[in-house]
Amino acid sequence: MIYEKHIFICTNQRAADASRKSCGEAHGLQLVDAFKKKLKELQLPNKLRVQKAGCLDICDFGPTIVIYPEGVFYVGVQLSDVDEIINEHIINNKPVERLKLEIVREKKMKK
Repeated sequence: MIYEKHIFICTNQRAADASRKSCGEAHGLQLVDAFKKKLKELQLPNKLRVQKAGCLDICDFGPTIVIYPEGVFYVGVQLSDVDEIINEHIINNKPVERLKLEIVREKKMKK
């Protein structure tokens, strides 16, 4: 099956004594559940897939998701961002600029 949108959510878990953060510890699995629940509620006609992913290797930016086919990476994603991402990106095809990796990286570099 080919999907119109494919949402990968990092759920990587590192060892408790690891020097880097991990998305799994920062609610990665809860994000998977929240996306699946909301999309099921909306009963969208699109062919969508939400799934767990291993490390996306940008852990320093917090909980990460990537949406294909656009290849848009969202970082620092909180449970409160799920509705906005679905409404803007999934339904209206407009990326959520404030969460995009490039925007967050630029803000971090300016500090």
